[in-house]
Amino acid sequence: MHPPLLTKYVYQIRSRNGAVVDNLQISGRTEEEARAKLQQMYLHCEILDTRMVTPERASSASYEDVLSMITSDH
Repeated sequence: MHPPLLTKYVYQIRSRNGAVVDNLQISGRTEEEARAKLQQMYLHCEILDTRMVTPERASSASYEDVLSMITSDH
């Protein structure tokens, strides 16, 4: 069986000194794991927003399709 894939989570936090930090990207197998990593790095931070990064779909073009597009005469 394959190991679980990592998902990226994007956080906006307020650090303990009051500074707002945007676009912190943390990977984890679950949101709880990513949040735990975040809280280890930024002790006593307040999490203002959380989003999950949606991976882009893989292209369905094959290597041969790309080569034919490059070498085709228009």
